[in-house]
Amino acid sequence: MMELVLHTLAGALVGFAIGITGVGGGSLMTPILLMFGYPASVAIGTDLLYASITKAGGALSHHQSGNVNWSIVRLLAFGSVPTAILVHAVMIQTAFQDTPKFEQLLTFSLGIMLIITAIILILRNKMREKAAENRPPALMHFIQRRRSELTFLMGIVLGVCVTLSSVGAGAFAAAILLTMYSQAKTVQIVGSDIAHAVPLTFIAGLGYLLAGHVDLMLLLSLLIGSLPAIALGSRLSNRLPEQVLQGLLTVILLGLGLYYTLTSKIH
Repeated sequence: MMELVLHTLAGALVGFAIGITGVGGGSLMTPILLMFGYPASVAIGTDLLYASITKAGGALSHHQSGNVNWSIVRLLAFGSVPTAILVHAVMIQTAFQDTPKFEQLLTFSLGIMLIITAIILILRNKMREKAAENRPPALMHFIQRRRSELTFLMGIVLGVCVTLSSVGAGAFAAAILLTMYSQAKTVQIVGSDIAHAVPLTFIAGLGYLLAGHVDLMLLLSLLIGSLPAIALGSRLSNRLPEQVLQGLLTVILLGLGLYYTLTSKIH
């Protein structure tokens, strides 16, 4: 019973952070589950399915508001979903999931992605300013000419990163998309990013579920706590100091990223 209460409270904490800042799903949930003593594979697998469910409501809301560019979503998904399936297939075929190196790889990947996410949060405002410029530099011209190919390649990268760490489908993906699609509205980029995250996290999480690395009771308790907290955080987002909270979140993510990266030795 105590574990159920703690897991529900953890879900509420992460849900509240998501509601206020829009960040914190995989970035916070997986480290919290690791602190509870769950293996990295169970923490990541459970978090991926948690993300697919919690993001589904946001994706539907953005779609109803016309804030989803489905062309971007398709390009990303064409790259990410098959890649996620391939990553799981390779790990199963090589029996890599049954070796100690599997847990080390997952923890190391988590650390790297947490560091990248923290850096993205720090630089996000500057990236928005660059994306809003009417005369982008030569690199931006190249990106605009090759946006379809680059979006597909980005999907492949996300397929690997999200499957191995549960992190990357949020702030990281949105920041890169904002740079590539500089003429699009920010809300459309965010909506497209959330819509793409739903199938990616579901397929990646399903692979862990089929391999026996998902705790369904844990998933249920997290959802019980987080879903109301997300709604509450969203309602209070205009009344609370978002910049202060996001700054604190950035420091936490950077610290956790450095910790998991330095303590995960892959030989």
